[in-house]
Amino acid sequence: MWVNGGAQKGAAEDMPPPKQDFVEGWGIPAPDVVLTLPKPFSVPAAGVIDYQYAIVPTSFTQDKWVQMLEVRPTDRAVVHHIIAYLREPGSNYFKDQKPGVFFTAPPPKADEKTDTSALPSDFLVGYAPGQPAEILHPGEGKLIKAGSDIVFEVHYTPNGKPTTDQTKLGLVFAKTPPKERVLTLSASNGAFKIPPGDPNYRVDATFEVRKDVTLVGLHPHMHARGKSFEYRLVFPDGRKDTILSVPVYNWHWQLWYNLTDPINLPQGTKIECTAHFDNSANNPENPDPTKSVIWGQQSWDEMMVGFFNLKFDARMSSKELTAAEGAVHTH
Repeated sequence: MWVNGGAQKGAAEDMPPPKQDFVEGWGIPAPDVVLTLPKPFSVPAAGVIDYQYAIVPTSFTQDKWVQMLEVRPTDRAVVHHIIAYLREPGSNYFKDQKPGVFFTAPPPKADEKTDTSALPSDFLVGYAPGQPAEILHPGEGKLIKAGSDIVFEVHYTPNGKPTTDQTKLGLVFAKTPPKERVLTLSASNGAFKIPPGDPNYRVDATFEVRKDVTLVGLHPHMHARGKSFEYRLVFPDGRKDTILSVPVYNWHWQLWYNLTDPINLPQGTKIECTAHFDNSANNPENPDPTKSVIWGQQSWDEMMVGFFNLKFDARMSSKELTAAEGAVHTH
């Protein structure tokens, strides 16, 4: 490196302007609001911890447009992932649950035909190892309505020593009301059953766009057996385009792929996702190649979710995009 080689520092007046200040380890400028888990959560040295949920009121008395968002664990070593969901006033999402305490979700009803993979459509922002802060372009924003709560979903994984975590969510508001709203949605499939030893098991999921929108980002999600992931667009005229191929998926480092050139999706376009899983003994990450694998929350189970960010006219209701989609449900 030229610095290590002893090169002299240049003239101060020739230096580029400093970047925006990033404070206290945030990947965004100083947040306008920080929402925090109600108290530190004690993570034991070993064992299995059910997903922990906590409802944190925003106390916003007016609608807020957010341009930058970051979920920040205080001990990343024991956090597998976090999702911060929006719960708008009147929502049925955990409607009888008190805010300010940790709780676990009720188990799904015993119905093998039910696909429980669908996520609430009000996904605000997530965290997983490798996932950076979400920084939208000027003129874009995510909407948090007045009186909304944040529902934190946290997956803790003990790593051999007891610790605590008190995750934070930082928000930077848009300086002016944006013209375009960004919404995170997903195509998922939870009805699969991966046979023991299968080195290349395929799972597909599809999401159909109900209005004209623009695709701006993609985020594939699988667990230890995840091998590859692909996104394709099928346009109403039949044209098909592969827009993202991840041939060697790494569940330890999960990335958002933000498009340099966003793609306009006319009404009726289908977002197709194809995942392949390696449940063989040749996969060094595989917890047990002798077992069949189904959808589940823990890391030795599997997931197949193709997240994506859509943007659209800020005056349009999100319900116009999601009302008839299988990806929407209430708890």
